[in-house]
Amino acid sequence: MTPDYKIMGIVNVTPDSFSDGGSFSSVEQAVDHALQLAEEGADILDIGGESTRPGAKPVPLAEEYARVIPVIEKLASQTSRAISIDTRRPEIAEAAMDAGAKIWNDVSALGYSERSLGTARKLKVPVVLMHAQGTPETMQDNPRYTDVVQDIKLWLAKRIRFCEENGLPRERIIVDPGIGFGKTLEHNLAILGGLSELQDLGCPILLGASRKSFIGVIDQGAPPDQRLGGSITAVLAGAAQGVSIFRVHDVAETRQALATYAAIKSVNS
Repeated sequence: MTPDYKIMGIVNVTPDSFSDGGSFSSVEQAVDHALQLAEEGADILDIGGESTRPGAKPVPLAEEYARVIPVIEKLASQTSRAISIDTRRPEIAEAAMDAGAKIWNDVSALGYSERSLGTARKLKVPVVLMHAQGTPETMQDNPRYTDVVQDIKLWLAKRIRFCEENGLPRERIIVDPGIGFGKTLEHNLAILGGLSELQDLGCPILLGASRKSFIGVIDQGAPPDQRLGGSITAVLAGAAQGVSIFRVHDVAETRQALATYAAIKSVNS
């Protein structure tokens, strides 16, 4: 695996995530799956206890805590891989770091709670700021942009500046354009073709396109577990444009694709 890229393996401890909801809902199942992803080559293990698929409703705080914290505690004792917490809630992020997590992956870009930015500043860990238009409940209700790539770039730039002005340094920020979060098929394709524009932000770029619905739209309604080809294509499009971190379900296949891509580049550079 080339050091230019990192693979973030997805571990959804939820009953209703769009791709693997309910598959790893117990602590033991989730930990076993995470360790398998580490064995397959995941550099980061992203643990999430609240589905943010289109139409999803918020999960009670106590329920999200009960889903993810025992998993992180057990996983941290069994692997040296970096653990990420996928949450909008600062209370969960703080508990996750106490349990052994090292990265906060926030689909609300620290906008969900008034406490989020202060918590991120205090935790002193890398934070993923993701762009989304609307909330999971509303984000696919006719999303609109003037120029989707430039609109997202401007939004992220403003968010980074706001974080910096409030004590969260740029060096701790990772940006994610938010494939599928308030975007149509055309928006997602434009983003995947314009990822290099985000390099101007001066932060590592994370891409999460794995098994998402736009692939099914392109491929005659293919269900999530039959979207590997499209997922790999999105990864390689990102690799060609400077993406640093790939958030995926299919770690072994992604690792192989990136390793092959890097080998081709190294011979022909």
